[in-house]
Amino acid sequence: MYQPDSEIPLSAADARWHVLHTLARQEKALAKDLAARGVEHYLPLQASVRYYGRRKLTSELPVFPGYLFLRGSLDDAYQADRTKRVAKIIEVSDQKRLETELAQIRRALEAGMVLMPYSKMTIGTRVEVSAGPLRGMIGEVEDQVRPDRLILRVKTLGQAVSLDIEAALLERLDSLVA
Repeated sequence: MYQPDSEIPLSAADARWHVLHTLARQEKALAKDLAARGVEHYLPLQASVRYYGRRKLTSELPVFPGYLFLRGSLDDAYQADRTKRVAKIIEVSDQKRLETELAQIRRALEAGMVLMPYSKMTIGTRVEVSAGPLRGMIGEVEDQVRPDRLILRVKTLGQAVSLDIEAALLERLDSLVA
């Protein structure tokens, strides 16, 4: 699986990010197909615990259900489409932004943070984490709602996730524009 902020040289000049909108519950199966073909991809997963009576079941669920990130040629994306697991291929116009956003999601998951879906897409106060394992991450805080909730957006998808973080670790960024 591809690590978004690692220094892997491009194998071809046409290697780009493509967002694959998958059919329902096909993300992990598609990721397995891509891995078998040696196609670089990123599927952010996090552990989810469910209780069924007295049984406890832990499973890995996609952070963004219905989406998988593929890094390769347009032909790689078309080959993924031929698996009958893809509903739509979404063009990524700002490659650098998506790379940065995916790196932040990966860092938060590696730090053991619990990411929750966040649907409110209004612009909030932009902040940077000043200390701790997430230092340097840039996100938004919704001042009115909770000053200790950091929102990480993936604008290409029009989606976001949030995580709880101590408000004292956040510094306001006035100079950056969303």
